[in-house]
This record gives sequence, structure tokens and C-alpha cells, in this order.
Amino acid sequence: MVTFTGREVTGSAEVRWAAPGGRRPDRQGVHRYRCAMELRGLRDDVYRRPLATALDRLGIGPGWTCVDVGAGGGDVTVALAEIVGRDGRVYAVDSDPQARDEVAAAAAAHSQVLAITQAGEDLRLPEPVDLAFCRFLLLHVVDPAAVLARMAGATRPGGWVVAQEPITSAGRIAGRPFSMPDARHPDVGALLPTLVRQAGLDIVDAWAEAPAGAGPGPVADYLELLCEVDPGDDPVVLPPLVTVVAQVPAA
Repeated sequence: MVTFTGREVTGSAEVRWAAPGGRRPDRQGVHRYRCAMELRGLRDDVYRRPLATALDRLGIGPGWTCVDVGAGGGDVTVALAEIVGRDGRVYAVDSDPQARDEVAAAAAAHSQVLAITQAGEDLRLPEPVDLAFCRFLLLHVVDPAAVLARMAGATRPGGWVVAQEPITSAGRIAGRPFSMPDARHPDVGALLPTLVRQAGLDIVDAWAEAPAGAGPGPVADYLELLCEVDPGDDPVVLPPLVTVVAQVPAA
């Protein structure tokens, strides 16, 4: 079994690593930050297709109002901002103010962006949104059902809620399963459709997709940075990402 040594917390830039060489605390912080930045970029690359597919499925367009819950990774916030444009609005919500502000600054080049420091369980917005989105968030929160309920409550009747979460134990390196002991709910993706229905939402579409590869490339690079394991030429299947596209019942 291959064990993850890193973690991302509520979509923020916090990543824990076993620092080799006995670095001093300040250098450890720099090392962790650099690892976090690299990990974000690689994750955006290998899991880009599920994100694009979900956004295409919605028919999202200019003028929409959206919230990215757990925005620290940045890819979802920026993607939403690019689509909704200057007539739209994106709320970047994260419990990490630094990560949230970095993401908001990047997305502000494309749309109106409002940065809010909140945990997912405390989500409150000044207006109903057309779309509430979260990705790689629910596996780390205390209560995934409470976060989904908050997202549903923040969305207008007829609006959309999209959640993308992994099944980490379904990933494989040369046939051996992954493990992610630091995550509170490492296989929450397997329960995601039920959790979405329990939040009072109507499921419109749901699927799972797993990046795979063998030898050098983005999949191997992502795995090595995340797990500190170089797969060499072994076949790798990253944890499947379960996507659920749901709609708030019309009033």
C-alpha cells in the first residue's frame, strides 16, 4: 500500500511534508509552500478534463454568479471567472486568507471576484448564486453533509451545485492501492451521490474519471510530489474523481 504524506486542507495551500535533511523551521515553511504551488499546478493539469466536462455540462456563461468553496487551489475560481466575465461575479471562499487572496487576485483579471474567509460548514453569502462548486474539499472537512447543505442553501432555486471528490483507495501504483490517512474522509467520493441527495438536491448527472499513465509525464510527476514515490515505468491510476452535478429544486 502506498501512503500519502501530503495533504491539502479545505482547498487551501497547507501541505504537510516529511522534510528531508533536517531543515530548519523557516526553510521547512518555504519547502512546503513550493511543494504546494507545484502540487496545485500538476493537479490542475491531470484533473483538468473532469472540471471542463462539468462546466460544459452546466452550460455556464457570461453573467453567472458563482461560489468556489475551498478556493485555495485556484483552478476552479479562475476557470469560473474566465467564463462568467465582467458581467458575472465569483465568490472565492476559503479558510486560508493567504490562499484565498492569491486566488482572488488571479481571477480578478477576468471577472468581479469577492474573497471571503469562511469554512465550508459556515458558508454564508450576501446573495444567492447560480452555481456553488467544490473540489477536493469534502474529504478534509469535519462534516461533508453540512457543507453540501450550506452550498445548497446558498444557491438560488433552479441553480446548480457541483461537487468533485476522490476515492483515494481506488488509485493504483503497479496494482497496489493508495492510502491517505491524513484525510478525514479519504473515500468520500464513493458516498457523494447519496450525500448530495440528502442535501435536498436533484442529481442531474454523475460520473467518475481517473487520470492514468506509465512512465514520465504529468501523472508520474503528480504522484511523486504528492506521495514522494517515483513510480518509474510502473502503471499508475490516480484516485478517481467523482463528479456530481445537481440542481436545487425550483421554488
